[in-house]
Amino acid sequence: MGSESESPVHILLVSYPAQGHINPLLRLGKCLAAKGSFVIFVTTEKAGKDMRSANNITDKSATPVGDGFLMFEFFEDGLADDDPARASLSDYSAQLELVGKQHVSQMIKNHAGSNTPISCVINNPFLPWVCDVAAEHGIPSALMWIQSSAVFTAYYNYFHKLVRFPSDAEPYIDVQLPSLVLKYNEIPDFLHPFSPYPFLGTLILEQFKNLSKAFCVLVDTYEELERDFIDHVSKFVLMRPVGPLFKNQKATATSNNIRGDFVKSDDCIEWLNSRSPASVVYISFGSIVHLPQEQVDEIAYGLLSSKVSFLWVLKPPLKDMGRAPHVLPDGFFEETSGKGKVVQWSPQEEVLAHPSVACFLTHCGWNSSMEALTLGVPMLTFPAWGDQVTNAKFLVDVFGVGIRLGYSQAENKVVNRDEVKKCLLEATVGPKAEELKQNALKWKKAAEAAVAVGGSSDRHLDEFIADIKKRDAVKF
Repeated sequence: MGSESESPVHILLVSYPAQGHINPLLRLGKCLAAKGSFVIFVTTEKAGKDMRSANNITDKSATPVGDGFLMFEFFEDGLADDDPARASLSDYSAQLELVGKQHVSQMIKNHAGSNTPISCVINNPFLPWVCDVAAEHGIPSALMWIQSSAVFTAYYNYFHKLVRFPSDAEPYIDVQLPSLVLKYNEIPDFLHPFSPYPFLGTLILEQFKNLSKAFCVLVDTYEELERDFIDHVSKFVLMRPVGPLFKNQKATATSNNIRGDFVKSDDCIEWLNSRSPASVVYISFGSIVHLPQEQVDEIAYGLLSSKVSFLWVLKPPLKDMGRAPHVLPDGFFEETSGKGKVVQWSPQEEVLAHPSVACFLTHCGWNSSMEALTLGVPMLTFPAWGDQVTNAKFLVDVFGVGIRLGYSQAENKVVNRDEVKKCLLEATVGPKAEELKQNALKWKKAAEAAVAVGGSSDRHLDEFIADIKKRDAVKF
């Protein structure tokens, strides 16, 4: 490697083993490696098994990425595949903390012993204990926040009681955030007293208890998109917007085959190639959301009567959920033959970048929202829970790239086929479709400028690496 000063910084990334957590942290890892760092990406062996079978990756071997390297390392979570603890987020989180702390601590010791000391540890939410381990070893840590800056602001304000939020006594009050008021059903719904998943809110707030241990919060967003919220949060914590991470040219040019998908994608691109430009509605609800069967029926009938061309990702439910796979109405495939395609999983970035795609019916997860914004694709919003509800509000009312279609699952409403048809047509043809497209292209242009060399996100990434090196120098 040459002299000591030329040695790359070693950065340890520790990810919660869920698809929506692994993807942004792995993208960050590729960006840091592309800039010359040696990145070790760590998650559980169970997730690693899925990643190895779906992608061309091997663990414990360094792969060149840009000017640096990326390596995977997986650890056993200590549970059998059918252990009931896997179905309970609270039980599983406790188990993960128990074994994860030991593993991460041992890795840090091993690297110190082999003269490749870890210079920084980065975790995503759901693993608040990672910064405790880093602190015990005297190593700086950072948080990779995998949602928007606006959602971070909501959690921060809630945790520090800076503004009033809905409570059992006042469940329907509005929340005043910087430059924007959110209605009670537009806040991240894990923070609402009616939330069906209160433990998720508790788990995320654990990270805010530990926030002082992280020297920096990295976010997969860009200044031009969320400037008000980034400026607001930066009064309290160092926030660096470094996104859209998947669009980093140097990282993707050398590592596009390194992916964190748990499932092999079906081949959709050839089919999209056969469709006319801006004619296809892409439908996907991410890796976890499982719609009620009645809602799937209404979407199917809406597609039939609108006669739009579509690519629909209908993923089987996670095994732990104990739900039945969706079925489509009798005759659906015959009636949509040649016009639609249903798959179990798709290479989403490539799909959204395809010229035949006109709009995206989405659950509004932040990864999906960021990909569509960055690729200039208008959206039909269909949030289920958590930050998706807030993202939908922003996509429609703030960024101007979406039409509201669905509601959060807490509202327990089914969108009927007539509404589905109306929104599909509105988003694909006519003046509203054109307005959404122009707004989407504006955000696409801003995103590309942010990740270009010298752009706002590129500078933040450079400054983050410089911060690590400075902290490293102080130790010696």
